[in-house]
Amino acid sequence: MSIESVRKQFQEQKLNLEVLELNHSSATVELAAEAIGVEPNRIAKTMAFRVKDHEILIISKGNARIDNRKYKDYFNAKAKMLKADEVLEITGHPVGGVCPFGLENPLAIYLDESLKEFDYVYPAGGSPNSAVKTTIEQLEEVTKGIWVDVCK
Repeated sequence: MSIESVRKQFQEQKLNLEVLELNHSSATVELAAEAIGVEPNRIAKTMAFRVKDHEILIISKGNARIDNRKYKDYFNAKAKMLKADEVLEITGHPVGGVCPFGLENPLAIYLDESLKEFDYVYPAGGSPNSAVKTTIEQLEEVTKGIWVDVCK
């Protein structure tokens, strides 16, 4: 179960992060915001893309959308999201629970500038009914995320 891989990473790296298991689905930004009781933009949405011959994750605030022009200018490639089965295979997490923690394979992680308007956010925790409360600084540190501006 991928939620266990997230917990394992937190324990092995002695991170002061906890996976919150929710009583309701958090598989979409709206559902997660409702289940946690926060505004939708505090949900840190993790999206999986293929750039040329490798996969990446981009994390943005909840209601942000990829800006195709910014994406293409930064990555020199067209934005191609992975299909659900590819996401599970690459990350080890199902769609609705994809997060930058406890990954099946090492992936480059990009943090969109849209996250910087918050002190803390809630990425998923590896399952469609989980979340992790983290500061932006801790998210950057744990993921070794690279800051980009690819959303609108």
